[in-house]
Amino acid sequence: MPPEEGGGEHGCAVQDHPPATDRRDEDAPPHSTPRLPAVDPVASEEKEQQQEHQQPAARLPEGPLVEILVRVPYRSLCRFKCVSKAWLAFCSSRDICRRSPQTLSGFFYNDRSGLLFRNLSGRGQPLVDLSLSFLRESYKDIFVEQFGDGLLLCRCWNIGTRSDYLVCNPATEEWTVLPPLLIPAQEFGHLLHFKPITYLGFDASVPSRFVVFAPLTNGLNDSRKLAIYSSETGQWTYVQSKWVAGTLVDHSRKTRVFLNGTMHLTTLHKSIVTIDAEGKVWREIEMPNELPSGSDTVSIGQSQGCLYAWQIDSSLNCRLYIWVLEDYGTGKWTLKHTVDILELFGRHYRKDEYSYKMFAVHPDCNVIFLTDGKKMTVSYNLDNHKVDVICTESMYGLPYTPCFSELPSAGH
Repeated sequence: MPPEEGGGEHGCAVQDHPPATDRRDEDAPPHSTPRLPAVDPVASEEKEQQQEHQQPAARLPEGPLVEILVRVPYRSLCRFKCVSKAWLAFCSSRDICRRSPQTLSGFFYNDRSGLLFRNLSGRGQPLVDLSLSFLRESYKDIFVEQFGDGLLLCRCWNIGTRSDYLVCNPATEEWTVLPPLLIPAQEFGHLLHFKPITYLGFDASVPSRFVVFAPLTNGLNDSRKLAIYSSETGQWTYVQSKWVAGTLVDHSRKTRVFLNGTMHLTTLHKSIVTIDAEGKVWREIEMPNELPSGSDTVSIGQSQGCLYAWQIDSSLNCRLYIWVLEDYGTGKWTLKHTVDILELFGRHYRKDEYSYKMFAVHPDCNVIFLTDGKKMTVSYNLDNHKVDVICTESMYGLPYTPCFSELPSAGH
């Protein structure tokens, strides 16, 4: 089905979109949101009309209004902020943002100009401050190493100083500086000053903790040891790798999925290795047996609590295959979807100028995101087969879901 311009929330209609994760705090104080100004009962009709434009639903009691707003997605709150200054203050309340249901809002991605963000609708200003201005008072140079659900893992430094690793929340503008990562000299010798590879693990449904994994490689993708930072302890722990000797993690793409408290990393020999947040459970999961030979690299993601794997057959047929790990215990994969890529993009034959990629899956529903590598990035609903254009350029983005919970062990 050829792409359509616009068309709602990219194939997830409001009435058939599964409910987003509800993170309400039932113990929140009843008046933690800004108080609305009282309506003057003797005001003139003109003044009343002016107040109605300036005040959020002036005739609606504050309690019911809060209960309404905490049930709308964050992107809707951002739109409401544009109504007036009173709406801006009211909808910016931490209590309302923290209690509102959150789902996929857009994608972070990098290009030659630096860090970029694309709203899920493909329209409007970015929902986050891309300059990360809240970090600029402390650091001159900031590089985003990893995106993890609602958090960012950054490497920051000032001229003439060593770099710091920190985890920040762009929605709340909080951050935590990680302690220095110490590399065992006796094992890595001349690699003492190499830049470590890092993977951020965060699950917004359990916002009280995040972890950072840092495989200590010998430069050949062979991880002998791993360093694991836990926000619960505020320290790095160093563990000996228990993966099979010779396991080569594909660090070049930094493909990773953090699911059910476990980090999943792809390898160079068509498998997935896992390690839990405590460094106690190590495992290797074989990729699906039906992978087309000589096809594109296998990618992984997560949706609705399940691990996904996908691959595009780069032959003239140009078909996308999507598997779901149905039985995590036995490692049984099930082929769930096959998609004709050319038909999806409204094309009759393949041209070498296009490099088709599926780069993400929606965390809450059966919607995937693809690009042709040149002219178009789209979403595709696997249930109703609807295609929506996100933008008329190539984008390899990583999903972003805002999180307004307090950042664990936040130093700022």
